[in-house]
Amino acid sequence: MKDVSVYQERRDELEKHEMMMGVPRGRLAVTLDVLTDALVLVGQHGVYCQSSRQPGKPAMDIQVISKAITDAKELISNVMGELKK
Repeated sequence: MKDVSVYQERRDELEKHEMMMGVPRGRLAVTLDVLTDALVLVGQHGVYCQSSRQPGKPAMDIQVISKAITDAKELISNVMGELKK
């Protein structure tokens, strides 16, 4: 992967969301999209990395990462709501 700035890599998304919601909320919306993409990838990885202690569940590190990303999304969503007021 190249060392491309997130602002360059996601320029179109940022422009679209910043135009619709303003700069702070638009950037947070794109951040939510990035976290959602990461959550999907972690979920897919969790299918293949099963816990030996808890059959049918992802490995513990996958569970922790998934929870952290979900928590971050919740916090960002809350900030977006506060900024909208």
